[in-house]
Amino acid sequence: MSSSSAAAAATRNPGSVVADADGLARKGLELPQVIADFDGTLTRYWEFERCMCVYVVVGSHGLLRQGNEEYDAKREELFEHYHPIEICPHIPLPKKAKLMEEWWEKTHALLIEGGLTYEAIRQSVADAKITFRDGVVKLFEFLEERDIPVLVFSAGLADIIEEVFRQKLHRSFKNIKVVSNRMVFNEEGRLVSFKGKTIHVLNKNEHALDMAAPVHDNLGDPNGSTDDYSLVKKRTNVLLLGDHIGDLGMSDGLNYENRIAVGFLNNNIEKSLKDYSEAFDIVYLNDAPMVGVVELVSELCP
Repeated sequence: MSSSSAAAAATRNPGSVVADADGLARKGLELPQVIADFDGTLTRYWEFERCMCVYVVVGSHGLLRQGNEEYDAKREELFEHYHPIEICPHIPLPKKAKLMEEWWEKTHALLIEGGLTYEAIRQSVADAKITFRDGVVKLFEFLEERDIPVLVFSAGLADIIEEVFRQKLHRSFKNIKVVSNRMVFNEEGRLVSFKGKTIHVLNKNEHALDMAAPVHDNLGDPNGSTDDYSLVKKRTNVLLLGDHIGDLGMSDGLNYENRIAVGFLNNNIEKSLKDYSEAFDIVYLNDAPMVGVVELVSELCP
């Protein structure tokens, strides 16, 4: 890679801001892995805002319907109580983290108690207007061809994300794994429990890797899994994609040598641009397509 190729790939896109072009050019990412937030990062922000696709905690404003109005209303009550806590800047993070875990676990309990079925998930996704950013499929294809691992993180529900992949992309990718809250259904397709620890907005990071499962396994890929993903921890270079500054924590626990962090600043641009520019190496504005990232990885991993 030339000394300026990575920076040039970013600056060719008029809707981007490169905080430190010289520093970005020096990083380089040989044999990288990709860590990406799902909601509002891989998916288009404005569609996400309208349907809140995987955040079942938002109750009747969300995509997921349990088929039980009473329990949908109860989840909305939880949202109205805990969401102001989530966005309050004055609550210490340790205290907020405990409250977020409390919120998620209460929500999960309501989903179980209310009799959520997988068919309800399937129908909710089918009815949703969620769309991926333009260029996401091309990015996934490029990474798959080069056997570059991709971890997709979300504080929502893995089962919904995988159903979104199934219905909206209509294909599988052998290199993608989902790190999110995973459901357990009985033989009748009814939710009975959740696997592992709870992943919420303040702890979705590499320590949750044991929650991951390959998307292609759930999509019926006949080729099977290529490995157990222990290779992820051996990859010492990271390309991170997120739409919140907190998403930078997704690489916590990785012993990486270089990280290029790409941020998508979708709204409140004038207010937030300075903070995003200081936190991310590259910032894409106004619900930008994924095309710039495709160009960037093409330069980094020819």
